[in-house]
Amino acid sequence: MLVLDSVSIRFGGLLAVDKLSVRSEDGRITAIIGPNGAGKTTAFNIISGVYAPLEGTIFFDDEKITGLKPHEVMRKGIARTYQNIHLFNNMTVLDNVLVGMHTKSKHGIFSNIVRGPSQKQDEKELREKSLQALEFVGLENHAQSTAKNLPYGDQKKLEIARAIASSPKVLLLDEPVAGMKTKEKEDVMGLVRRIKEGGTTILLVEHDMKVVMGLADHIYVMNYGKCIADGMPGQIQKNPIVIEAYLGGD
Repeated sequence: MLVLDSVSIRFGGLLAVDKLSVRSEDGRITAIIGPNGAGKTTAFNIISGVYAPLEGTIFFDDEKITGLKPHEVMRKGIARTYQNIHLFNNMTVLDNVLVGMHTKSKHGIFSNIVRGPSQKQDEKELREKSLQALEFVGLENHAQSTAKNLPYGDQKKLEIARAIASSPKVLLLDEPVAGMKTKEKEDVMGLVRRIKEGGTTILLVEHDMKVVMGLADHIYVMNYGKCIADGMPGQIQKNPIVIEAYLGGD
């Protein structure tokens, strides 16, 4: 479904991602783990079009998408959340999800000004899909609340709702349980499993090893921009290179 083939990017003298190759299989949860600064989020930024790689190729659904802009990547069917919450704090919960649906709109600026029957129908459909996404994450009763007034855990769920509302083929989750309490983490893990069961392929970056081991079908381990190991969760837990570089500190 999603393949990174020898992808590299440099910032000044720092080779942040060094010939990274990752294969995210259709319908599975693939995790990327590693210490802070290993290059995990940078890899997500390359996939989602924030950065163009210095070298290497990205394939999605057997199509080369290297160098596409973020809105073009999203239109192809890749959505993401962020390590740090990116919400429009003074907008409603529902409007935050609707913002994430912009690439699904069938109408341009002129149609939105004129607001003809087809534009109104389009708006109605996007609104319904957004409400369905909020219901999926358990925030349907907060649709008209202001985003900044949600508890931290619900703000993270709102980001997931915004990402899944567009019905992506691949969902990139960047530290979805960071800063959460145990019960909140369990809730998000349940959400991620349900998203997978719905047929969405998931690429996950996460530091909480209980979450990673409980969700991932396959794991890639990064350190200093390189992939130092990959395998099934049980293999990664026993890998001496991974233990020395990362897991040994837990």
